[in-house]
This record gives sequence, structure tokens and C-alpha cells, in this order.
Amino acid sequence: MAMKGYLDEYEKLVIRMNTPRVVIDNGVCSSATIVKVDSPRGHGILLEAVQILTDLNLSIKKAYISSDGRWNMDVFHVTDINGNKLNDQSVLSYIEQSIETVYYGEDIEVNGLTALELTGTDRIGLLSEMFAVLSDLNCDVVDAKLWTHNGRVASIIYLKDCTTGSPILDPHRISNIEGRLKNVLNGDNDVNSAAKACVSLDVVTHVERRLHQLMFEDRDYEKRSKRHERDPMVVVTVQNWAERGYSVVNVHCRDRTKLLFDVVCTLTDMEYAVFHATINTSSDQAHLEFYIRHKDGSPISSEAERQRVIQCLEAAVERRASEGVRLELRHPDKQGLLAEVTRTFRENGLNVTRTEISTSCDMATNIFYVTDANGNGADSKLIESVREKIGLEWLRVKEIPSVIHKKGDGEEEQQTKAVLVSFGSLVWRNLFSFGLIKSCS
Repeated sequence: MAMKGYLDEYEKLVIRMNTPRVVIDNGVCSSATIVKVDSPRGHGILLEAVQILTDLNLSIKKAYISSDGRWNMDVFHVTDINGNKLNDQSVLSYIEQSIETVYYGEDIEVNGLTALELTGTDRIGLLSEMFAVLSDLNCDVVDAKLWTHNGRVASIIYLKDCTTGSPILDPHRISNIEGRLKNVLNGDNDVNSAAKACVSLDVVTHVERRLHQLMFEDRDYEKRSKRHERDPMVVVTVQNWAERGYSVVNVHCRDRTKLLFDVVCTLTDMEYAVFHATINTSSDQAHLEFYIRHKDGSPISSEAERQRVIQCLEAAVERRASEGVRLELRHPDKQGLLAEVTRTFRENGLNVTRTEISTSCDMATNIFYVTDANGNGADSKLIESVREKIGLEWLRVKEIPSVIHKKGDGEEEQQTKAVLVSFGSLVWRNLFSFGLIKSCS
């Protein structure tokens, strides 16, 4: 017992020594809140910090990532969704406490719900059929997220029994749910189109990270049809810097919320470590540059691997890119609500490309991105007709908040340099001299 107590105290000491240190500064920059994170090197630590910021719907305008031996020094310029600095003390405290107590690899407990993971072939009306099956099987959808990309679909759905409100535990019922949904998701006889439906009763990882993983496992980055062309605005390049032993990844695309999370998530899950990075946004454009190696310290070693990284990062950027009109449904929750609403979409020729479903206090709040049957923008008259059928007071067209960029780059450049000097680390001077970090303008 004494030995166990000693080990517990030793473990606590190790944790304290390796706890990320966070400094939040609202004075050094006029247009953004500066979040500085000093942490030990560890695979996924950067992803965890970015995940905490993006889960709060914060926008990362600029970032500087650097590794000095066994330590990371990261600087994030963040604003709220409207482009304002963060002034809510509770939000600032949450950021500081959350990053400082990060333990990479922790899963999220599913309390009182059954988690269902799905992948398969996308088609018009698929979501309607999925929710119709779940309603028929007496399953209540509490929360869900669904992405589509390159003709594929991935979804994570949280269920409970409609009658008892309890998680679904019976093995025979679970097998029936999986089998019925696999039949719905199988779109054709292509061997690459095999659907998967898996119920988890224990834990799942971060939902959006898991969606990236499901899409990656389904190989959505491989182009399957001419109907789903690559976004020409997404440009990814990968080159090796032999003298320093890095692979240099550049991503240029439209700026949007959670962009940095999507890219870092993909690099992390592909077992690459980010040693240095600069992220810059201006107007509606974003440029991200990463200096990466394999976890074993080696750079990308073949042309096939280079092309695979390019394809996977293109897919990571495109998966969350909003396609279509954004509709928000706020309605008292009831059994079969989602089946009814998505059936109305299908019967009127609307295709759902992405959805986010949540339920709180018996009120359902559901976001749908819809296009016409050909993947083009839906006609406004058709949208209004669908709204009338579902209820104008329940279904509304919601504008996507634009990514706001404020002027004053010259001032911000001076302020950022002051932040870098305050770190007092030789690595920053080395990075500037090697050209790894560019000016803030």
C-alpha cells in the first residue's frame, strides 16, 4: 500500500511537470486575443489545443507552432465568430483550464446513449431512409452529425429507446439495427461501396475527429466519379527539405471555421508529427504551412506517399466545406420528427449534404445543408415551399456567418513580434533566420 501511495505521488509529480502552461493576453493585439501554450512534446498535444479552441466556435486567425527539443511553443490569434476579441472571463478561464488539463487520447463517455457509426454510398434521400428505419425500430435520435464527400457518407448517431429513454443494449436488437441500416447504405455492387454500421456501447473519440477517421477509413479521398470534382480553390503541395529532414506541407484554400482543426486532425491520425507551422488568414483566404516528420523522425519517403498526403489533406479541407442552403429546424422533440422532415426534403427534390442534430430540454435543434438533386444551389421558391410544408415558424433559412478579418496588419505585426520575444526562446530566433516563420502581415 505504501508503495502504491508513493507511485501515485510520483505520477502526480510527473503530471505537474508535464502540464501545458497557458497564457492568455488581451492587451498585446488590438484585433485578436493571444493564446500562448508552452507544453512538452507529445503526439496529438497540438491537436488537443486546437480542438479546445474550435469546439468553442472560435476562429484562429493566425498561429505559430514551434518545437524546441522536447517542448512545443504555440501562439494562437483567436476571435469569436463575429471577429471580436474574447472578453468573457468565463470563456478565457475555460480555455486556460481545459488546455492545462489535457490528456491526449481520452475518449468521451456516452452517458445513457448508444453510439452508432455509419459509412456508405451517398445518394439523394439516404438520410430520409436512415431516419425512417430508426423510427420504425423505435429508436430516438438524440444527437447526430453527418458528412458527405466524393459520393460517400459518414455519420455518428446517438440513440436511445423511444419507450424507456434508456440506451439500447439488447444484442439481438443491435444486430437488427445494424443489418437494416447496412441494407439502406449499400448503394451499388462496387466492392468499395460496402456499407458499415457499428454500434458502440462504451466510448467514442471526439465526434468530428471520428468523422474524419471514418471518411479516411472509407477512402473517400480517392475520386470516385466525375460528378464529385475536386474544389479548384483547394491547393495542397508537399515537398521535402532534405537539409533539415522535414517534409513541408502547404495548404491554400478558402478560410472557414475549424479549418486548422481539420488539417491538424488528419496529419495527426496519419501518424505525422508537426514540428513547426505558420497559419495566416486574410480576406477569405487561408494559407497553412507545416514542417512535419513521421513519428519515428523521418520525412516523407516516396512519391506515392506524397500523393497520398496531398489527397488526404484535400479531402480533409473539403469534407466540412458547406454546400447548399443552411436550414435550421427548431421544433419540440417528438418520435419520428427527423423521418418526417427529411422525407419532405426528399419528396421535394432536396439533397442533404451535411447535418448536425441536437436535442436539449425536449427541443430539437437541427441544421441541414441542402442542394437540389444535381448538387447545385436549391431554388429559393422550392426552399419556401418546403418551409411552408414543414412550418415557417419551425424551419428557417440561416445565413452562414462569414469569416471576418479585420485590418491593422502592420500594428499586429509589431505586437506579434513582441509576443515572440516574450517567449525568451532561442528557437524563435532560429526559425526567423531559417525563414520558417514569416511576418504577421
